[in-house]
Amino acid sequence: MKTILAALAATTALAAPAFAENHAISEFRIGILGGDNVQSRLNNYQCFADYISEELGVEVKLFTPADYNGVIQGFLGGTLDLAWFGASAYAALYLQDPEAGEPFAVKTNLDGSYSYHSIGFARKDSGVTKIEDLEGKVFGFGDPNSTSGYLIPSVEIPAQFGVTMESGDFFGEVKFVGGHEQTIVAVYNGDIDAGVTWADGLGNWEDGYNSGALRRAVDNGLVDMNELVEIWTSKPIPEGPVTIRKDLPADVKEKVQALVLGLYAKDQDCAYNVAFGETAGFEPISHEAYETIIAVRKAKVDG
Repeated sequence: MKTILAALAATTALAAPAFAENHAISEFRIGILGGDNVQSRLNNYQCFADYISEELGVEVKLFTPADYNGVIQGFLGGTLDLAWFGASAYAALYLQDPEAGEPFAVKTNLDGSYSYHSIGFARKDSGVTKIEDLEGKVFGFGDPNSTSGYLIPSVEIPAQFGVTMESGDFFGEVKFVGGHEQTIVAVYNGDIDAGVTWADGLGNWEDGYNSGALRRAVDNGLVDMNELVEIWTSKPIPEGPVTIRKDLPADVKEKVQALVLGLYAKDQDCAYNVAFGETAGFEPISHEAYETIIAVRKAKVDG
C-alpha cells in the first residue's frame, strides 16, 4: 500500500512542472483551523504559504477564523482554497456540500500510520486519574466541529462508562472551551477539571507525544507536561485530510497537491510546523477514508 501511495505522490510531483505558470487565479487563500492561538498558526504556516506563493506566482493569504466552522463556511462560500481539516470538520463540509472540497493528502506519523487519539487529561495534583473520578466535576470539550475535541469522546466515553455528556448527570458541568489550546490551558490553570485534546500517542508524554496539540502547547511554552496526567485514550482516529477547493483550475490543484505531498522532502522544519510536530510527511488519501467518520457525524447530528 505504501509503495502505491509513494508512486502516486511521485507521479503527482512529476506532473506539476508540466503546467505553465498559473494566471487563472489572482491569489490563493488558506484557512487554518483553530488548534492554537492566531499568532502561532500564522507563524507555523508562513513557510508553507511562501512555498505555494513561489509555486503559483500569486499572493497567498492565511486566514485564522475563531472556530472550525469559520473554515468550513469559507469553503462552502468559495472564499478559501485550502485547509487541513480534522476528520469531523471535513465530514461537516461534505454533508453540507459534497462538491466543495477535494481531500488529497494526510499527515503520517513516524511509524507510518495516519491515525491519532483523543486524549483525556487532568492536572496531576487534582487527584483525577480516570474518567470515574470526574463525577460532579467540570469536563471541557474544545470545538463542536472537532473530531478529537468533541465528536469521538462524546460517543466513546458514554459508550464505555455508561454516562451521558450532559451537565448535571454524571459530570457536574460539560462545556465547550473553544479549541484545543484553550482546553489545554484551562485544565493546566485549574479552570476546568479535565478535558480532551489530540495527540499521535507516540513518543513521550513529557514531550506532549511526538505530534498534536499537546506537543504544540509544549513547543509554545504553555504547559509543563509533568504537571498533567492522562486519564483516557480513544480508539485510533484517522487524521483529517488536507483538502483543496474542488472547482479550482486543474493546474493550480496539481501544483499545490505536489507541494504538500513533497513538503517533508523539501523542508522538514516546515513540515514539523504545519503538522503540529514530528511527522514522516504527507501521503495521498481520498474521500473513501472518511466515510465512517461521516456516518458517525451524520448520526450525531440527526440525533
